[in-house]
Amino acid sequence: MFPTKALITSSRSGSLVDSVPRMVSQWGMLKTLLLLVATLAPLSAATPLQEISFKTADGKDASLKDYAGKVVLVVNVASKCGNTPQYAGLEKLFLENASKGFVVLGFPCNDFGGQEPGTNDEIKAFCTQKYNVTFPILDKVHVKGAEQAPLYAALTGPAAKFPGDVKWNFGKFLIGKDGEVIARFDPRTKPEAPEVVTAIETALK
Repeated sequence: MFPTKALITSSRSGSLVDSVPRMVSQWGMLKTLLLLVATLAPLSAATPLQEISFKTADGKDASLKDYAGKVVLVVNVASKCGNTPQYAGLEKLFLENASKGFVVLGFPCNDFGGQEPGTNDEIKAFCTQKYNVTFPILDKVHVKGAEQAPLYAALTGPAAKFPGDVKWNFGKFLIGKDGEVIARFDPRTKPEAPEVVTAIETALK
């Protein structure tokens, strides 16, 4: 009249066996999800430097987060300086390495000898017509003094990896894929200098 103990045990064992494939499948899905989260988490975490906002030449909000995962060369540029021909070298660097994840960011600056007096539109027109520049030219900033841009305050302040004011036009800061500063180069150091090229190539690996 009633199921025997053997039948009950068999029934329970069968249910357990039937559930094993489902449990394995669910565990596999969970492991895949955890792996995906672990992979994406580092990419979504911005460094303090990447959180600092600045403006594009068109007045739009931007930050180094827009270039996360890329190697970035930040340069304060000017149109009427003895170093202005470095635009050609910067453009060459950009074209040769852009496909590998490299970008140059030019920040026009009038802090040194009044050598960047133009408007953003005039500066962009000069760069394009004279040097065929295609890398981003941002909003004009102050790289030192009371009106120093927040990005440059972070790059050159006491807590910076390479502290000290920018000395002249075309100072260069190399920032790695992780958003941390790797190197700093003197304004007189040309973009094609071996130390610059090697640092960029190493950062891109």
